[in-house]
Amino acid sequence: MRNDTEATSTRTFALGVQNRIWPDSLLGLATGFAGGLLEKTALGSWTTRDLLLASLFGLIFGLLFAKRATSSGAGLIWGLGTAFFLWITLGTGLAPLTSGSPGNMLRDAQLHFPKLVAYLVCLGTPVGLVLGIRGGFVSKETQPAFSWGRAIVVGGFSGLLGGMIFVRWMSAGDFFPLLAGLGVIHSHDVTVALHFGVAILIGASFGMLFQRDVRGYGSSMGWGLGYGIFCWFLGPLTLLPLFSGTRPDWSADQGAQLFGSLVGHILYGLIVGVAYATVDRLWVRLFIQSDPLNREPEGPGLRLIRSLRWGAFAGLVGGLISSPILFATGVLSSVGGVDAHLSGFHGLVLHLFVSALIGMSYGLLFRNEASSLGLGVMWGWLFGLIWWYVGPMTLLPLLLTGECDWRVSAASALLPSLSGHLIFGAITALVFLLLERRYTRTLFSDPRTAARESRRVRPVGTPAPALWLFAIGLGILLPILLG
Repeated sequence: MRNDTEATSTRTFALGVQNRIWPDSLLGLATGFAGGLLEKTALGSWTTRDLLLASLFGLIFGLLFAKRATSSGAGLIWGLGTAFFLWITLGTGLAPLTSGSPGNMLRDAQLHFPKLVAYLVCLGTPVGLVLGIRGGFVSKETQPAFSWGRAIVVGGFSGLLGGMIFVRWMSAGDFFPLLAGLGVIHSHDVTVALHFGVAILIGASFGMLFQRDVRGYGSSMGWGLGYGIFCWFLGPLTLLPLFSGTRPDWSADQGAQLFGSLVGHILYGLIVGVAYATVDRLWVRLFIQSDPLNREPEGPGLRLIRSLRWGAFAGLVGGLISSPILFATGVLSSVGGVDAHLSGFHGLVLHLFVSALIGMSYGLLFRNEASSLGLGVMWGWLFGLIWWYVGPMTLLPLLLTGECDWRVSAASALLPSLSGHLIFGAITALVFLLLERRYTRTLFSDPRTAARESRRVRPVGTPAPALWLFAIGLGILLPILLG
């Protein structure tokens, strides 16, 4: 009887997916066509090939990715990731690679930077959002309950908190990265009010888009990173110039001038992600998970200590393996500028100590996010990229000089350390996952805790792969492309 029920459910699901293919494809085709017209208006140029490519993008997205766009946020992330992949394969041009002159690829990519912005804003965003909204209605019964009040209140408060941190941090230098591209505002009070308005808007929209996708602190930071990059393309490069009465400039030169705003949006997204995960978890504990019978097999204190211990060990291993690259690039000898005269041994000791501390943060933020070694590497790369922006780009200059150096020239000078951060993140994630698996294997032997532990791990089929492609790809590429 049970097998018959499962077979019937499988056939019903397959039939539902089959029934969605052509409506989603036609809707994607129409939205892609409209996005092509929008691209024509934005770029001021148009060819039949561009319009066909935009329509084909929407059609293929409806065929291949609409079933994964189960919410507006999931659709947006899949749309952005697919649009970025389209630009990599077609938008930058493959002639320099096939002609044997790969040295020209960077120059050609910079020339095609407006196409990148157009693909993300005019194609990926509308196609992903439209099909994601439709997917949310179609799969409403199979999705977790969505609360508008929870999304707006928690997201808005997280945005307000991030805005408060930023306005206190940036007011001394009169630099507000969320308002870059808006033009000169002569009133400081108006600037602060607009800053908080934009901050709350970004935070509330973050909650409305990604309430179902955020599972923990680490994934929330990842979504915050990706959403921060997207808001930089949508805000300072596109909407804010329009609000100020000027035509948007999507050139690589303009992107380089606004690079400091990009770093600001990334850090603001990270702050919103952590704040949202914290407040949202508190909201769930207070208003949703109120059953006193559903007790955990161990207290939160033990889980905290275990995560810190595993993270510290994983960070030590990651720091040790990444140290040869940091030595070769000259980063370890100066430890990012802390002391230019540190010897190799003392630099290594300090590097391992900092690596253990950063590994602890991975244990706290990314536990239960990866279900396989491959997925662990991707989360590790994202973690390493986050710390490159937070550490050498922000905290170290802030501690040394009291100011952040977010110029594109500073990012170019720090690019050699980026590979070390990525390797450190990947190794830390792998070691942590092995330790986590060793412990959870004992929990899975008990049927009372096996189901609970399985629910903790992020399931396959979430928009995480699109997030990795978009956030990691652009997080690495933009400092190179704009430098």
